[in-house]
Amino acid sequence: MSKAFTRETDADLDEDDEIASIGPQPSGTKNYITPEGLARLRAELKFLIERERPQVVEIVSWAASNGDRSENGDYIYGKKRLREIDRRIRFLTRRLDHIEVVEPWRQYGNAQIFFGATVRYVEDRGAEREVTIGGIDEVDLDLGRISWISPVARALLKARIGDVVRLPTPGGALDIEILDVCYPPPPGDDA
Repeated sequence: MSKAFTRETDADLDEDDEIASIGPQPSGTKNYITPEGLARLRAELKFLIERERPQVVEIVSWAASNGDRSENGDYIYGKKRLREIDRRIRFLTRRLDHIEVVEPWRQYGNAQIFFGATVRYVEDRGAEREVTIGGIDEVDLDLGRISWISPVARALLKARIGDVVRLPTPGGALDIEILDVCYPPPPGDDA
């Protein structure tokens, strides 16, 4: 079988790997995201389309004009990078088509935990943590951003300040006490 017929399958597998690495979205649910997360996805898509892809196309064109492509590292790497960029563009485009924007500021002043809340809690082992519950495309553990479908977020959702919730973990259940819940202020509010 020709490589022409297998590359599309390889690309599809790579896309599936990328989607799986983000985490599965529960079937029948919407892809919730904050306005900030939406802006980041749109900015990434714009950067890929307007800046990075044209630069790589230019490099590939230059490398192709140098002759023998079979041993031309710039050409081979450039084509590979171009496929990666195109795959990411397709992924982002599909993601953006199925997004439901949730504005966390609408919950401002609420003591109950919903999507977009920043929650400070203490585990029964004494570790204090702060997380912000966002969409599956907004996860950044270094910044304390977790997905609304993560086990921690599921345990926290709908709880209130002072509540103790139980988080099932591989090492046994963990009790979590909610210390604080906050949401971003409404736009134009200098609070």
